[in-house]
Amino acid sequence: MWLQRIFQIFKLHDLRNRILFVLGVFLVYRLMANVVINVNVLQDNAGGNAFLELVSLFTGGERFSIVMLGLGPYITATIIMQLLTMIFPQLEKMYKEEGDAGRQKFNQYGRILTVPFALLQGYAFLTLFTRQGIISPMDPLGMVTTLATITAGTVLLMWLGELITEKGIGNGVSLLIFAGIVADFPANIWQLYTNTQGGTGDELLNLGKFLALAVAIIASVVFVTQARRNIAVSYAKRVRGNKVFGGVSTYLPLNLNPAGVIPIIFALSLMTFPTMVGSFFQNASGVAGDVARKIIQSLDPTAWLYLVIYFVLVAAFTYFYTAVTFDPKSIATNLQKMGGFIPGVRPGQSTAHFISYILNRILFIGAFFLGFIAVMPFLVQKVTAIQAFSFLVGGTALLIIVNVVLETMRQLRAQLEMRDYDKF
Repeated sequence: MWLQRIFQIFKLHDLRNRILFVLGVFLVYRLMANVVINVNVLQDNAGGNAFLELVSLFTGGERFSIVMLGLGPYITATIIMQLLTMIFPQLEKMYKEEGDAGRQKFNQYGRILTVPFALLQGYAFLTLFTRQGIISPMDPLGMVTTLATITAGTVLLMWLGELITEKGIGNGVSLLIFAGIVADFPANIWQLYTNTQGGTGDELLNLGKFLALAVAIIASVVFVTQARRNIAVSYAKRVRGNKVFGGVSTYLPLNLNPAGVIPIIFALSLMTFPTMVGSFFQNASGVAGDVARKIIQSLDPTAWLYLVIYFVLVAAFTYFYTAVTFDPKSIATNLQKMGGFIPGVRPGQSTAHFISYILNRILFIGAFFLGFIAVMPFLVQKVTAIQAFSFLVGGTALLIIVNVVLETMRQLRAQLEMRDYDKF
């Protein structure tokens, strides 16, 4: 079935050009990821540091390239802009009520905010790498030029992502993050192969457990990503002259995981921030050094305390972010304006309460599952003793891969169906 669709895609001139354009941008991105910045690398000891491994994950393993920041600053700026809509009513009105023009202006503010975030994040990374002895110290001029270079790299990636959205298939930013993640696959496959080649029975058993867990986790993530609760919605009949409008029934879909990967990003940032700050002072003498070393030891990603706190934070942020982005009162008001109602529930406030009740019930399952997926990479590593792909079997990376693949497949299917419809 999908083989026929693939042949059909490449027979269509416009669709083929869109896919080739996306692949061309991917090639440019990988070339940029191999253009290194002017730093003297002393050692590569990012392993075991969850923060640095996450940075490496999202930039395809090229930590010292001109795109070493990836699209992290842009994602941070976008999330903060969405959170600011809760504080500033004018931003909320611009984002939700002013249509496409308001969305474009809102997105422009996010792009502008990306630049200071890139400068701040780049300075923090370079300083952290210097403190940990990964790179040699830089003079002020070298720091300024390096910051300007990696900030420009982030802005260029942001522009490439928007080009993909406009001229390609799917969401450009998501596809570039996806490309950065899968770029590290060959190295991980080779590491997995070399670790088990000629191995003992225990190593082969660990490989079997790893593959079984990987299949089960990926299948469960796909299932939960697609799962939703449909609330029946009916529209009252309206008679105008000789014509009857409305009288149809549809449904309001509520996703089991409406927050996506954002809660994991929030929780991971909160968990790694104390470690990053502690890294600045771990070599200091006195109380400051003792406290910093205690923080780093307590928040070791391999410790059970870290996993428990991480799980709770992900679940809590799932509720928080859903409350920010999903407003049952607004949905109930819009339904009432359009003449829609939920059978057995009065329009208005009662509808809002009913939607909130259903949402909170499915969120309990979604938040628990998201927290479980977030800590899964660490659990897989503990159970199988395999480090290759451990950060990809669960966590942010797997959710992004699944969401991007499913969304791209949906868009390709929609494009094919639209062209099939045009033939009639």
